[in-house]
Amino acid sequence: MVIERTPPVAIDTPCIGVCVMEPDGLCRGCARTIDEIVGWGQMTPDRRRAIMATLSDRRP
Repeated sequence: MVIERTPPVAIDTPCIGVCVMEPDGLCRGCARTIDEIVGWGQMTPDRRRAIMATLSDRRP
């Protein structure tokens, strides 16, 4: 019996290459905090999804 596993789906970065930190602590391009940007590569897919779900609410 062969059990096939689907590899986890990678969550792409929301970075759009406009990397400027605003006074409110959010990146102008992606609306993430510096801690979120720095830690993105080590985050679980679930944590990345949770952050992605909040980004649209961070900017007017």
